[in-house]
Amino acid sequence: MATSASAQLSKVVKRQYLELPQGDKVQAMYIWIDGTGDGLRCKTRTLDSEPKSVEELPEWNFDGSSTYQSEGSNSDMYLIPSAMFRDPFRKDPNKLVLCEVVKYNRRPAETNHRVTCRKVMQMVEGQNPWFGMEQEYTILGTDGHPFGWPSNGFPGPQGPYYCGVGADKAYGRDVVEAHYRACLYAGVKICGTNAEVMPAQWEFQVGPCEGIDMGDHLWVARFILHRVCEDFGVVASFDPKPIPGNWNGAGCHTNFSTKEMREEGGLKYIEECIEKLSKRHNYHIRAYDPKGGLDNARRLTGRHETSSIHEFSAGVANRGASIRIPRSVGQEKKGYFEDRRPSANCDPYAVTEALIRTCLLDEEGDEPVDY
Repeated sequence: MATSASAQLSKVVKRQYLELPQGDKVQAMYIWIDGTGDGLRCKTRTLDSEPKSVEELPEWNFDGSSTYQSEGSNSDMYLIPSAMFRDPFRKDPNKLVLCEVVKYNRRPAETNHRVTCRKVMQMVEGQNPWFGMEQEYTILGTDGHPFGWPSNGFPGPQGPYYCGVGADKAYGRDVVEAHYRACLYAGVKICGTNAEVMPAQWEFQVGPCEGIDMGDHLWVARFILHRVCEDFGVVASFDPKPIPGNWNGAGCHTNFSTKEMREEGGLKYIEECIEKLSKRHNYHIRAYDPKGGLDNARRLTGRHETSSIHEFSAGVANRGASIRIPRSVGQEKKGYFEDRRPSANCDPYAVTEALIRTCLLDEEGDEPVDY
């Protein structure tokens, strides 16, 4: 299987340098979303002391013409530190810094959905919106071939791989374990992981997170996964349908609740939200992948545990529906619901914002309201 040339470099040699003392200085890795809407970029700067809050971090800039975010004639873009985490690769006191991107005129970049998401979350913070997102991904070789698959064929059909154990069922667990521990170290609210239905496909869950934290924590968890895979010489793909044919796609099922939904009699509010969502299906499909629904069209076929992209549906314990009410929620008459439509490469800021706009701000129609 094809792995990267960098993975062949000696990690033992690297370690002796990373163990050198760094004095009072701190390395801060700034992370941002590029112009594709699902790609991440990063670069590092030195700070004179350990920052105690994100407000202490300086703004920075980068060449947007090299990240699909500006023209070369006016390429300066600005990085606004928005969330800070411990760095699991360089370790304490070093930091990972998730940033918003703004243009030369201080307006948000086209793929900076955090700005409007934050504004919408502030409008409903009294309702304590909680989210949990189930991030599926596929481990690939650098040649794009799924990790562990025969070079000239396919593994056995789906069935034994979901939550599987054993070398013939779980492909790439080292990546998963390393990612899990790195997220815990960083302070990411990762809450679980499992092998998925297609071999070399895995899932991790992040949450519960309130408001804007959902997007922040999921994007940093994705960044950490990419870096872990880089060390192993493999690739993490969030493509919603990496292998065509009779293989499961990859989604990012999103669980949502408010304070009212979690309290006694909350099922009434869940059902009201589902009714609102049923009238705004097209708007949500456009918000649920970075290509306005084109990526998801390959996945949401009505097969392989998905609903049809063309129809809205809901049901208790139904994994073929757009919206699933868990069996326990139906029995207890309170809790949360799961939106199964978001694609694996969705922007969690856009997904959570869309849910708030429709369910809590009572927006209607195919366009978002400008607040």
